Amino acid sequence: MSLEVALSFLLYAFVSGITPGPANLCSLSVAMKSGKSVAIKQWYGLFTGYTIVALASVFIVYFISSAFESFIEIFSFIGAIYIAYLAISLLLQAIRPYDEIRNNRATGNFRTGLFVQLTNVKIMVFCLTAITTYMLPYHQDFPHILIFGLVLPFTGPVCNLAWLFAGVLLQGIFRKHHRIFYTLMGLSLLYCAIGIVW
Repeated sequence: MSLEVALSFLLYAFVSGITPGPANLCSLSVAMKSGKSVAIKQWYGLFTGYTIVALASVFIVYFISSAFESFIEIFSFIGAIYIAYLAISLLLQAIRPYDEIRNNRATGNFRTGLFVQLTNVKIMVFCLTAITTYMLPYHQDFPHILIFGLVLPFTGPVCNLAWLFAGVLLQGIFRKHHRIFYTLMGLSLLYCAIGIVW
């Protein structure tokens, strides 16, 4: 892989990772509501889920590339349902008083982060596209594809951290305007779910 191709991949990874999606919005939401320590626990789940999806993408591309379209369709539907559920949960939070929300702090955990990523079609498409576009033209052997797949989890989850820490910084504003934040984040997730199914 040339330097030009590597830079193109890094730009693609950054833009794909930093744009709003289910994992980024969940990181932001949990950090604003519950703080850094709870959001970090969820981030470990996000990272683990991303790693599982990246490694599954390696095997799909290397061993069963002809069947990966149906794999994406199934997880698109499951992911859209789960993201819609998250969106509705956030919209319901928007109508509750802040004190009631604050008392229910256990919103983010490892399992939630893991499930968000395992149903996140955005990263499935990213991983499959990255492997087929940036690796296969240069190396078709399994060890190279596997190493590339192991690098992928260090792209999106790093961007999740940016959203997480933005949420920590916005906690004070969130206390005053939680209804607006929950409504915007819920509508954003609902838009993601509709976009996946559409």
